[in-house]
Amino acid sequence: MPPIPAPAPMRVRRPVLPLRLRACALAVALALPALAAAEDAADAVTLDRLQVTTARLRDVPAFEVPASVTTIALDGDAAGQGVALAEALAGVPGLAARERQNFAQDTQLSIRGFGARSTFGVRGLRLYADGIPATMPDGQGQVSHVVMAGAERIEVMRGPFSALHGNSSGGVVQVTSAEGRAPTRGHLQASIGRDDARALAASLRGAGDVLGYALAASRFQTDGWRDHSAAERSWLNLKLHAGLPGDGRLVLVGNHFDAPDALDPLGLDWDQLQADPRQATGVAHQFNTRKSARQDQLGLRWEQPLGGGHALEAMAYAGQRDIEQFLAIPAGAQANPLHSGGVIDLDNDYGGLDLRWRWGGSLAGRTVELTAGANADRQRQHRRGYENFVGEVLGVRGALRRDERNRVDNRDLYAQAWWQLADRWSLLAGARRSQVRFDSRDGYVTATNPDDSGRVDYARTTPVLGLSFAPTGHLRLYASAGRGFETPTFNELGYRADGGAGLAFDLAPATSRNLELGAKWRSGAGAQVEAALFRVDTRDELAVARNVGGRSSYRNVGRSRREGAELSAALPLATDWSLELAWTWLDARFRDAFPVCTGAGCTDPSVRVPAGSPIPGTTRQQGHARLRWQPRAWSFALEASGSASTAVSDTGAREAPGHVLAHLEAARTWTTAHGRLRGFARVDNLFDRDWVGSVIVNEGNGRYYEPGPGRGLLLGLRWDWSAGAD
Repeated sequence: MPPIPAPAPMRVRRPVLPLRLRACALAVALALPALAAAEDAADAVTLDRLQVTTARLRDVPAFEVPASVTTIALDGDAAGQGVALAEALAGVPGLAARERQNFAQDTQLSIRGFGARSTFGVRGLRLYADGIPATMPDGQGQVSHVVMAGAERIEVMRGPFSALHGNSSGGVVQVTSAEGRAPTRGHLQASIGRDDARALAASLRGAGDVLGYALAASRFQTDGWRDHSAAERSWLNLKLHAGLPGDGRLVLVGNHFDAPDALDPLGLDWDQLQADPRQATGVAHQFNTRKSARQDQLGLRWEQPLGGGHALEAMAYAGQRDIEQFLAIPAGAQANPLHSGGVIDLDNDYGGLDLRWRWGGSLAGRTVELTAGANADRQRQHRRGYENFVGEVLGVRGALRRDERNRVDNRDLYAQAWWQLADRWSLLAGARRSQVRFDSRDGYVTATNPDDSGRVDYARTTPVLGLSFAPTGHLRLYASAGRGFETPTFNELGYRADGGAGLAFDLAPATSRNLELGAKWRSGAGAQVEAALFRVDTRDELAVARNVGGRSSYRNVGRSRREGAELSAALPLATDWSLELAWTWLDARFRDAFPVCTGAGCTDPSVRVPAGSPIPGTTRQQGHARLRWQPRAWSFALEASGSASTAVSDTGAREAPGHVLAHLEAARTWTTAHGRLRGFARVDNLFDRDWVGSVIVNEGNGRYYEPGPGRGLLLGLRWDWSAGAD
């Protein structure tokens, strides 16, 4: 394989976005109306009355919402393992879904640059599974527990209206699982791939006169593409739904996730990456770095029409997530009496309530829908830290070094209205009032480790407003604006940038102003084109202060700006041929200069980051294309995905090089009297390119890079059956 070219030191360049924005806006203004004019003679587009759950609207089609909303239907035809959310998100503009080849750290998701700094889990976005929050009240989210085997669709919202979901809303990702209906049906899928990766998934769905059910389960094992990266995961999801008198509805969702001892190869520095991208860092073996996670959750949703267009909805959920992680922190560093050790033990109990009123009717003779509600969530966390050695033995749990009981509560009120104010105009407006309280009680107090208990409160009102115009039945133009805010999470409060003990209660929430202009076009033949221009200005941007041995600390660094353009298209080209395209241009930069530490042992910031430096973890351009040919029972697809270079640190001294990868897949379907059998094969990274899959922002030892895998073959078989098949 050809070596990855060495990256040149980055120079701070003044943003050139306004010129590109004008060019993009001109192209959209010329192209989309022309496409719409060509369709004037055709019948009007019939829009599905699809519930836009991410916008808190029930009966408004996504086409009418003044926001960037992408809906991905999961129909069982994908040639993938079917266990990772990132597999389904490759073609969403504005979204970066990076599989890290490190199952100890999970998928890295970011939208319009929000969440790019996260070293594990999902930060800066709101996540939902079947309407149940997958983001904790502090803003830290996980997608590891989502059971893709039972998922039916994914909705992704980008832009100002994400703020209506509260704290940490750079974007919203909602996964909805299939529901049971008669006749009974199900599927079984098995696949094998490189590095002895094995996946098995199954589902069963059905319904009677009153009760419907959907059960899905998955099991995944791999030796890992990199050394010291073996993992196994198990998922189980149960969804029950029942009708109530008066067209009411009750839905119960329960799920289980277990991932024991996922090995962590850690990041590589540049020389290690060039020498052998499949290696693990030496200290990963020395300390046997690994993470175990287990989660159980139960949620209940109730919907009841009341007559006269009124309806009530309620949701309640509760769960437990336990994590144990062994870090590669040298024993010498833990000699500091304020150090909290090299083993993290987190027990999280969480839950929440949401009560919502809806009304649909008319105002001034025009259709209107109103929504108002309140929700409260609570997370209780028992955080303990231990030494990662006992005597001369490394990578084992040793003496206690930290013991805290933390709690975060949020209390939110929200309201939203959609109004068809004229034949061609509609208005969407809303606001949310959020109050978030963090409270910590220190249970590890010694003569050299003082009591670090404390409390901090954050509160913010986030209004949003959007206007949509329909020049024709096929075209929508819209503008939207809003404010958002993002509190630090417990993981970001957990370690102070100066190395001291206790939580970093001096961190302030980041606040943002969001603007978006967009256009959506659909043809009667099924073609779709969407484009958006956006700008987000943030104050008190939260950034990584330093990241050493898997432990990160954070700081506020002043103002930042994220602006860019997104374009997506789904085009039927000819009989049996289709093309999907997605492109994102993002310019994400710090607008204020600030000092930083460089190096693992730094405590005194001595290097100054100039204003205009790129925000690390963000990529200036990324694109995705998929050409598909479906002759009868066969299906062939050629994919290309690419990304520009990615900054890895605030100083810009290094960057991860850009890449373009090609993927090829083929499938054959056999329809029998007992169901449908589908066999598929997929070759990822067809030309075996070296590339960097994700980065660890501001890694203090220079181990920024998490390499992506080389060429690999995946083979799979899926059986769909129905009790009603003849």
